[in-house]
Amino acid sequence: MTVIAHISDLHVSRSDFDEETFMQAAAEVNQLNPDMIILTGDLTDNGYYKEFEQVAKYLEVFDAPLFAVPGNHDARNLGYQTFEELIGERSWKLTMGDDLTVIGLDSSTPDENRGHIGRPQHMWLEHQLDDCVINENFSIVAFHHHLIPIPQTGRERNILSDSGDILNTLTTHEVDLVLCGHKHVPNIWKINETIIVNAGSFSSYKLRGKNLNSYIVYIISEDEIEIYLNNVGGERFLFGKYPRNKI
Repeated sequence: MTVIAHISDLHVSRSDFDEETFMQAAAEVNQLNPDMIILTGDLTDNGYYKEFEQVAKYLEVFDAPLFAVPGNHDARNLGYQTFEELIGERSWKLTMGDDLTVIGLDSSTPDENRGHIGRPQHMWLEHQLDDCVINENFSIVAFHHHLIPIPQTGRERNILSDSGDILNTLTTHEVDLVLCGHKHVPNIWKINETIIVNAGSFSSYKLRGKNLNSYIVYIISEDEIEIYLNNVGGERFLFGKYPRNKI
């Protein structure tokens, strides 16, 4: 069994970051003892170097290995360079055991809010997913921007500009889980055999309506995927339960 915590949209800054909520949420995640933590972007609010320095210190409180991709806010003010210096690679691939592959993509564009994967990164993704199909690996792809529209998020904007091509690649390769953030509203879509999950905001004040700060937990067993929505300091809900396609 594999346990993965999915957090997103910290927005560390002077005005939009709730430090008390972050520390409480981090303690909750540590108590779950996940195998890994995936952070899908917007670690900072403005991409400033000092914000990234703060983020690096905050991320030290997590016990499990953490892997992050940048969001549109992180790509501001040369933040895309700072991300690589203080956080890590903007695109990456890792394996867990013999049959689980996680791929992180950079969907940000410097100083723009729109999302874009781009052809070079898309070609690299296709190559990695070809290997997953050949080896029958359970596959997870993570990036910041939403792949398809999310309900209750107002006027549609900033979706991946190449979402159609990316969605085609993900579904034809039967990617098991796609992890996103950006809209601060938790949501699940399933298209063909691919489950697309958007996380809410982990620790910012930028919340829509009655949405609370939250994070998502995936419990992946030999025969099923359980997805739980955890409101920080509150209730835990079974968000979705699906059979595992690759065993």
